[in-house]
Amino acid sequence: MINIGDKIPDVPVIDKENKEVKLRDLLTKKYLVLYFYPKDQTPGCTEEACSFRDNNEVLEKLGAGVVGVSSDSQRSHGKFIKREGLNFELLSDESHDLQNAFGVWAEKSMFGKTYMGTLRTTYLIDKSGKILDIWGGTSENKVTTKTHAEDVAAKIKSLD
Repeated sequence: MINIGDKIPDVPVIDKENKEVKLRDLLTKKYLVLYFYPKDQTPGCTEEACSFRDNNEVLEKLGAGVVGVSSDSQRSHGKFIKREGLNFELLSDESHDLQNAFGVWAEKSMFGKTYMGTLRTTYLIDKSGKILDIWGGTSENKVTTKTHAEDVAAKIKSLD
C-alpha cells in the first residue's frame, strides 16, 4: 500500500474519451483528490460521489481537482455521471493495474464469503505527486461517505 510521503505510481488508466492517461497528467492543480471506490451506482459509492459533487466548488476554490477510480467501464461511468450529475472525472481501471499499484485491490469479505474488490480509499496528492494524506483502506481508518468531501476540504484548509 502507498503511504503518506510516497510518490504516486504512474500507471495508465482509461479516461472518459476511452484514452489512456497517466496520473501525472492529472496533476494540473495544487492538489489532486484521487479516490478509489468499489462500484458505480451502489448506495455507499453514490453517497460518496454525491459528497464530492456537492462540495466540488469548495474543493476547486482550495486548488483541488477530484478524480474517482473504479473497476467499472467508461460506459458504466458515463451512466453514473449522468444519473447523479457528477461534475468531476471518473477513470476506469478494469485491469486493476492502478488499484494494485496503490494496494487498494485486495481480498474483502462479506457475509462469510471472500472475494477480490476495491478498498474505499482516498489520497490527497500535491502537484509534485507526493501523497499528503490518506483516508480509508483499513478498518481503523474508514471513509464516512456522506461527509467525505467535507473531511478532505478541512484537511486542505489545514495545509494552507
